[in-house]
Amino acid sequence: MAPRSHGLFMGRTRHLARHHQPGKLGLTTLIKNFKVGDMVAIVPKGSFPDIPHPRYRGKIGKIIEKRGTAYIVRIPVSKSTVRKIIVPQRHLEKPKK
Repeated sequence: MAPRSHGLFMGRTRHLARHHQPGKLGLTTLIKNFKVGDMVAIVPKGSFPDIPHPRYRGKIGKIIEKRGTAYIVRIPVSKSTVRKIIVPQRHLEKPKK
């Protein structure tokens, strides 16, 4: 029998990995500012170490607080469940209408 996997963070996500070196993120991407109460979409960009968990990819939430250069985003998961996650500003965008 094979050993158990222990649930690696990015396990079984080979289809999400890029097979080329991504270009550097532009200056406007790195210095975005949002206000408390803004609606934002989570769009992972760049390398894997600081991206939010893949289950939150494409989710839309509301900014509650700023923490350093990151923001705390409130995301509704179901009717009664709400999650708060910390996301660096480079992975946030204004949602498209």
